[in-house]
Amino acid sequence: MANIRSEYKRLLKSGEIVPDNAQKAAIESLVVLERRIRQSRALWRRILGIQPRVCGLYLWGPPGRGKSMMMDLFYNNIHKIPKRRVHFHAFMAEVHHHIRLWRESDAKTRKINFGTHKGDDPIAPVARLIASQSQLLCFDELQVTDIADAMILGRLFEALFARKVILVATSNRAPDDLYKDGLNREHILPFIAMIKQRTTLVEVAGPKDFRMDRLRGARTWFSPSTDPDAIAAFNVLWADMKHLMTEMECVLTVNERKLRFARAAGPSLRATFGELCGTFNGPADYLAIAERFTTVFIEGVPVLSPSNRNEAKRFVTLIDAVYEAGTKTVILADAEPAQLYPAGDGAFEFERTVSRLEEMRSEEYLNRAG
Repeated sequence: MANIRSEYKRLLKSGEIVPDNAQKAAIESLVVLERRIRQSRALWRRILGIQPRVCGLYLWGPPGRGKSMMMDLFYNNIHKIPKRRVHFHAFMAEVHHHIRLWRESDAKTRKINFGTHKGDDPIAPVARLIASQSQLLCFDELQVTDIADAMILGRLFEALFARKVILVATSNRAPDDLYKDGLNREHILPFIAMIKQRTTLVEVAGPKDFRMDRLRGARTWFSPSTDPDAIAAFNVLWADMKHLMTEMECVLTVNERKLRFARAAGPSLRATFGELCGTFNGPADYLAIAERFTTVFIEGVPVLSPSNRNEAKRFVTLIDAVYEAGTKTVILADAEPAQLYPAGDGAFEFERTVSRLEEMRSEEYLNRAG
């Protein structure tokens, strides 16, 4: 039977990944957790009532070190247990939906959706619903930016851990740095304490940023967007950046609004110009995107003019946000930066954006720490 260690060795042998001591240590921790889960599912142990200690795992460290790839290896080699791999923000959006449904439902509807439960606190029935669907939760990119999340995480995971739900998470932050300097940060401290007590903490901080190595030296601007070669090259680079990571939906919460993107892989986002600039997004939304993602792929950027001035203004705001954050961009556009807004009212103001777009293509910018 394949397991995570054998799969990791296979990837090394095939050249799909290269040796890395920090990854090796993380793999060994995942192997231990994999073994404990399999032992806990053994029939004879259940008959005798023997329950080995099954804890969770929290992989943290800088971007591009292979955390998501290793979690996916783990997830794909765990069987016979209800499991779910989901982006953390998407999971929390669902949690808030369940809480709202509980609060807005009558007793009959609550019973149908959540089962019998006394009292008016929605956390316990919501946790029971989640645990009934998944005994293993794998979260990619766990970070807390929303006070509503911070206020419920402690009680939610106390209830989930009580129901023996196993947590595996990746994060760019050490547990003590979650929601750092956030409003009313004291609300998240019980959750941080649980992470430190109930999961094994593994820092993955190898010297090499494998994701940025794939981006350096590559073209990051492709045009025109109707050219099959440009489209193919854009798609190839996305596949390279994704590498072995699972592509999934991502949800960002900004001032109680939900931004949904269908295509995210770890710290990389792929979105259309329409999704980013064709809707009523503003500076706070773009700042949230720049904070959440280290690389943003934007496709379908049209030639701009006074006829689509609102979209152009949003694009300028987006580029300002990602530039200031050091976020890398890969763009599939109808024209080169200097020809994106060739004439008309607004063309002069767009020249600063052209300058930034050109700089963001440079090796110096790609080497800049975000």
